Amino acid sequence: MPRKPVPLDWSALTSLAAALPPSPLPPPDRAELAAAVRAICGTIAQRHPGHQVELRVPPFAAVQIALGSIGTHKRGTPPNVVEMDSSTLIRLAVGTLTWDDALATQLVQASGVHSDLAAVFPLRDTD
Repeated sequence: MPRKPVPLDWSALTSLAAALPPSPLPPPDRAELAAAVRAICGTIAQRHPGHQVELRVPPFAAVQIALGSIGTHKRGTPPNVVEMDSSTLIRLAVGTLTWDDALATQLVQASGVHSDLAAVFPLRDTD
């Protein structure tokens, strides 16, 4: 059974993003990263429900989402998969990294014709 998503704390997320390397601040610990990734993924899954694209942020989270009305995948892993590390997800979420820059620098691995998540990022503080 999926976990109930934790609400996204926008101020905590922006503070966490500021502490990511190469920041002079102490780096966030693993528990902070895990909580932020799960909150971000939960928020994305709530805003874009469906089963077209699997967003993976190992080892912390994986969610299936849908963008628009391009049909749904019925069983197993969708043919559209996006994978990134936790720092990349956080930077995309707060807008300090763009989707195009993340792809160009190979911080994001995206496969499948519907794996473009540019419309998802950055997240906005709407909750």
